[in-house]
Amino acid sequence: MRIPLPSGAFAASAGAGVAAAVSIPLDRPGIGWLIAGVAIAGAIYTVDRRARTSSTAGESSGAPETVAPLRRWGALWWTVLALGLLAVGAVRAAGWLFVLCLLGAGVAMSLAVQPRSRRGLGFDMFAVPVRAAMAAPWLYHGVRRLQGSRASASQRLGWSVLATVALLLVFVPLLAGADAVFARLIAGATPAMDGGSMVRWVFLFTVAGLAVAGALYLLAAPAAGGEANSVAAQLVRKRWTPLEWGLPLGALTALFAVFVATQLAVLFGGNGYVQRTAELTYAEYARGGFWQLSIVSMLTLGVIAAVQSWAAQDSAGQRRWLRLAVAVLSVLTLVIVASAVHRMWTYQQAYGFTVLRLLVEVFEVWIGLIYLLVLASLIRLRRHWIPRAAAGSAAATLLALAWVNPEALIADRNIDRWLSGATVETTDGRQVKPALDLEYLGRLSPDALPATERLPADWRDRIATAIRADLDEDSWQGWNRSRANAR
Repeated sequence: MRIPLPSGAFAASAGAGVAAAVSIPLDRPGIGWLIAGVAIAGAIYTVDRRARTSSTAGESSGAPETVAPLRRWGALWWTVLALGLLAVGAVRAAGWLFVLCLLGAGVAMSLAVQPRSRRGLGFDMFAVPVRAAMAAPWLYHGVRRLQGSRASASQRLGWSVLATVALLLVFVPLLAGADAVFARLIAGATPAMDGGSMVRWVFLFTVAGLAVAGALYLLAAPAAGGEANSVAAQLVRKRWTPLEWGLPLGALTALFAVFVATQLAVLFGGNGYVQRTAELTYAEYARGGFWQLSIVSMLTLGVIAAVQSWAAQDSAGQRRWLRLAVAVLSVLTLVIVASAVHRMWTYQQAYGFTVLRLLVEVFEVWIGLIYLLVLASLIRLRRHWIPRAAAGSAAATLLALAWVNPEALIADRNIDRWLSGATVETTDGRQVKPALDLEYLGRLSPDALPATERLPADWRDRIATAIRADLDEDSWQGWNRSRANAR
């Protein structure tokens, strides 16, 4: 099926590409990412709204609808979430944190324009980059068709944008070379016109333009929608009787119940109980079990998903037993998740807080949130909304992590360990006072500097010097509050 090109699609792609090329600093977090995100979202919204308005007018006159009517409140939620994640670049300087937020923003923007499809969440999360690969020929053929008929004002505007950019690329360097004052003005407002900058501009223009075109392609294409999904789901015959799914689920539940009982014994017995039963220090015990418990919590999600998909739900009794079994297993797994988080926290208190340890801890907390979603789905035994809700909770967790300033939290907790003077047990059983790893703190980003105010002046200066050594001047596109405060 040939997908019609919405009016203004070419101009929107070109305009978003220019905004991205001018605004985005590829080498660092900065406010330019948010500016480009707002420009891209605005371009997509403008074209989609115009297309839906034209479609509504066509329906009233008897003309066929060419663009699927959109959107719902969910699209607004995903868009706001994406822009919020991009805004982290203007506040936090930690590169690893912004990379995660940037990936989350891309997924959120894709879910904003892609309705729930039969291909599942895995396709929906990356629908925009997939369709972006098809967007270039789609734009080309759409423009060719328009050239064969009367060109619209928006298409002429698109060509005008490209002509304007071409003229500026020619005349701005000429005028800058003719007048030194004008050259300084241009140099302060735009990046340097060297070969590297030109490659970066072309790359960002192409990526952003195709991303907008891919999003518009999804909006213009007839959506499969959730209705077909639900109809297909009803056609699947549920084959597992309560006995068939109850045996494995019951065995897993009994196993988890025994394990949770041992966790209660460890919780109340403490270090002495662990040394007597496991012949390990408490820190070794905590480190050794975290990864296994994390894997258990993730695998159990797969078991629950399979049972909910294939269990028979024809009678009220079958549904009642399904709710009860899944609820009990989920609650027990939540206790296991809590145990895993407690183990990692205990291990960090003994051996120090790091970015990686904090990330895996936050990931495990997110797994716990998914189990809460599973419990909520048992009310009506409908789980089709869980994948998108899980993706949304992941993005919200990233925003919450950025809000608490993770690198400052890491530095603060390590300093607390050192200031408290409390001893920790080493792997050989000795009690030692924890040392403060100044070298590691110096490798953090400027986000961590506020937490170092409690340290002696010479240590504080040593950390600040190491952090500032990697800082260079920001352009306006790369302005970042944390880096600005560090200078």
